[in-house]
Amino acid sequence: MNKKKAIEALNDLEFQEIIKDIFENEKVKEMKKYRIHGNTSCYAHCYDAAYFCYLACKKRGLDYKSAARAAMLHDFYLYDWHVKGFHKGLHGFTHSQTAFENASKLFELNSIEKDMILTHMWPLTFLKFPMYKESFILTIVDKQCAIAENFRSIKYKLDKRKISKQAI
Repeated sequence: MNKKKAIEALNDLEFQEIIKDIFENEKVKEMKKYRIHGNTSCYAHCYDAAYFCYLACKKRGLDYKSAARAAMLHDFYLYDWHVKGFHKGLHGFTHSQTAFENASKLFELNSIEKDMILTHMWPLTFLKFPMYKESFILTIVDKQCAIAENFRSIKYKLDKRKISKQAI
């Protein structure tokens, strides 16, 4: 998320109130330990996705509260997917189920939130087709955030190389 959007999210009191119990939860804060795309923590990725889902769903008259809450939990799997042996199966196909199980233990999820978490990796979850518009929005937002996070990481690495070459 760029600085302008990050400040906007922090100043959006309605958004902050909707996800307050989630982002203040100690178990959820553990997502800060794991990087997801490039140098972005899982927590930061989910926060960004939550804000963009909130905005997109609110603009369209959809359930933006459920969208924000589910997006904040959509990658709540609590392991480093880059390290083999810490999870079962291929991460892209299995982590939505793990995130759902972890979220269900701590929070009461409605049907939209459940569907959003379980299907956010569609079409990889081809047997779990998104049932709600909010679920499709998270699917798209998640991919957009991942692409932006990976590009930021690549840009950072290229800039770092450029600086080190200039020092020679």
